[in-house]
Amino acid sequence: MKIIFEDNHLLVVEKPVNMPVQGDSSGDPDLLSFLKNDLKVRYRKPGNVYLGLVHRLDRPVGGVMVFAKTSKAAARLSAQIRDFQFGKYYLAVARGLMKSREGRLTNYLIKDYRRNLVTVAPDPNTPGAKEALLDYRVIGEREGLSLLSISLGTGRSHQIRVQLAAIGHPLYGDQKYGPNLNRPGEQLALYSFKVRFQHPTTKEPLEFKTAPPLDYPWTLFAEGFRGEL
Repeated sequence: MKIIFEDNHLLVVEKPVNMPVQGDSSGDPDLLSFLKNDLKVRYRKPGNVYLGLVHRLDRPVGGVMVFAKTSKAAARLSAQIRDFQFGKYYLAVARGLMKSREGRLTNYLIKDYRRNLVTVAPDPNTPGAKEALLDYRVIGEREGLSLLSISLGTGRSHQIRVQLAAIGHPLYGDQKYGPNLNRPGEQLALYSFKVRFQHPTTKEPLEFKTAPPLDYPWTLFAEGFRGEL
């Protein structure tokens, strides 16, 4: 597990793709349990180890994740997220070529928790619908695919995947929201490459980055995303 940054308050790591953040029904090893055990061993801590989960990534998504090592840090980071002061930035490979080189997508999304499926609401006043905002820039195009740099304005479940699919550009490898264009076995091409926030104690502005793995389709765009790192 790659540790990007660690002090007494924070633990910033590179989440591997296809690893659940928390334990789920699959029973597969999860990131939170792994990190707690790692802290317990490295610092020879007796009893339970506290590690606060303040944001999430879908299981197929890798990249930068921030954990809180104290409850105070967790509360302050969660407040930054609620107040939209915690920047989340992604690289994504979308099917097709975008009509605009940059733009903002605004939708209202509804989550079906039973099926773990998110859909675009037909009307903003639909019960349970929540606003979802993202900004994108096209930073590469090859083989009918677009490399996008994405900044989230909100943190809705599956929002990047759903919003891009809604405009006809599902992500490469997304069988859930682009089953007609993607085949089983293709890896979802979405990566949390940067976070930006304020240290919960020192108030220092922090920024952490990491690059996606050099697997297809990322290998098509290595030069493109290096400009973002």
